[in-house]
Formats: sequence, structure tokens, C-alpha cells
Amino acid sequence: MGKKEKNEKAKERREKRLQEIQLLRSIPYSHHQRWWSKETIAVVTGGNRGIGFEICRQLATHGLTVVLTSRDASAGAESIKVLQEDGFDVVYHQLDIVDDSSINQFVEWLQESYGGLDILVNNAGVNFNLGSDNSVENAYKVIKTNYYGIKNLTQVLIPLMKPSAVGARIVNTSSRLGRLNGRRNRISNVELRDQLSDLEVLSEELIDRTLSAFLQQVEDGSWTSGGWPQIYTDYSVSKLAVNAYTRLMARKLSERPEGQKIYINCYCPGWVKTALTGFAGNNTVEEGADTGVWLALLHDQTVMGSFFAERREINF
Repeated sequence: MGKKEKNEKAKERREKRLQEIQLLRSIPYSHHQRWWSKETIAVVTGGNRGIGFEICRQLATHGLTVVLTSRDASAGAESIKVLQEDGFDVVYHQLDIVDDSSINQFVEWLQESYGGLDILVNNAGVNFNLGSDNSVENAYKVIKTNYYGIKNLTQVLIPLMKPSAVGARIVNTSSRLGRLNGRRNRISNVELRDQLSDLEVLSEELIDRTLSAFLQQVEDGSWTSGGWPQIYTDYSVSKLAVNAYTRLMARKLSERPEGQKIYINCYCPGWVKTALTGFAGNNTVEEGADTGVWLALLHDQTVMGSFFAERREINF
């Protein structure tokens, strides 16, 4: 089978799966499945547009109280207005995930207003490459936002996550571009891949060292021969770090007693038509948000530290 035929077969499988998901989305959750209520608080970062906005809309459709956050307060206010005019229970608070002062103000407000949260969707992220571009000019900002922003916010919000019989939820928006063992776009250093794959070895220090090595090579210009992903390099490395951190946190959070469980997973929304991709994607925002919302609302939550796409677990 030639490359063209393989691509066509893959496209057919993807379209069939998206049709199956569309059907699943049309089936209402049963009373037994609906563990949440209006008192369930879901925080979504980067919620003013694109996938984040659609995640807010879908969660609100299911009757949760959604806290939409964004770095730009005016953009967030406009987004909230649209959702509230449609009758959704959504509130807004400014949040810049790379600004400690902004995080602290948000945490204080969330504690005073709702006493905590039940669901955290880490969706905020940046990408400066469009089309076939692969500049790492903004690598520091990409890594700081897409990885360290998620990590820092998650760590300060975990103590605010409410205990419950079904468990709190953390969903990290990631990407297949950051897969360790994908056939394409993976890091070529086999030893490093093995270390990042091994949960016994994996640590925040290892992730940080990996990112520091990448950024040092960006600074001295040697990154092109450093064995890093070949497309969307800085974005891919940042999402590789998110995936590794998700697995690491799952190991730590699994030790929590019953009633205080926090389930953390990540997912790839696919190549979605949003500003992040220059509107060059092939998935709609509804399709891109679906798996994240599905993970957040799973009733019989048993998976932890896994990677999903189109409601199916995939390999890291």
C-alpha cells in the first residue's frame, strides 16, 4: 500500500470515528451518569476563544458552573457576554498563568467565591508557528506558558480541589506532536526517550533538565542538530513536557485516600480550526473540545495519567 493510500485510509478511519463521537454526543447523560450539579465548579484556562471557549460552552450546557479565565480581561468579558446571553451559568475572572500575582489573586477569589473547584481544564497555551513555519524564536515563551504555566497553576489549585466520592478532575490539553514514541516528530535521543518513558525514573528534575537543555541549544543555535522534534519544535517540546508531567502527577495523586482522589489525564484535540493553527486545521472546535469535556465528566473514573484522542486512549 502506497503512502497516498495509507493517508486516505487514515482519513477514512478518523472521519468514521468523528461520526461515532457525534452520535455519542447526541445521547444525553443518564441520571446515573450525572455525578455533577450546578454546584460543581469547573475552571477553564484560556477560555476566551477557540477550544477553551467551546469547552466552557459544552460544560455549561451540561449544567455545571463554569469559571472562564483568560489573560486578556476585555476578551474574556466579551466571551462571557456571549455565553450568558445564551443562558449559560458562566462567570469570568482574569488569569494569566505565567504571572504569579495574577495566579494568587485568582486563587484567593476562587476560595472566597466557591470554596474551591471540582474540575480544572488546563487549556491555555501559545504557538507562534503557522503553516510550515518552524521558528524557535519564541521558544522561551512557549515553554514558560505551555508547560511551566500549567504546572505552577496546577500545584496551587490542587489544595483547593474539593473532596468527593467520584473524585476531582484535571484535564490537560496537549498534542500528539509531543508524543515520545510516535513514528514521526519524536526526539531522536533514545536514552532520553527511555528515561522520560520510565515512571521509576521520571521526575520534575528530569523534565526541567530536558527543557533547559533544549532552551540552551536554542540560545546557542545548535537545536537543529540536537535531535529535537522536526516540526513545530518548541510547541512539540512543550507538549512533551505536559505529557510527562501528567504521568508524573498521576503517580503522586494516586496515593491520595478515597474521597480525596484527583484524576489527571491529558488529551489531543486534533488539528483544529483555531487562531492557534492559523485556522488551517481539519477539525471543528466542537470536535476539538469533545474529548476534554468527556474526560472531565466521566462517571466511572478509573483512568489516571493517560493520554487520549477522540475518546480513545493513545500511546505517549
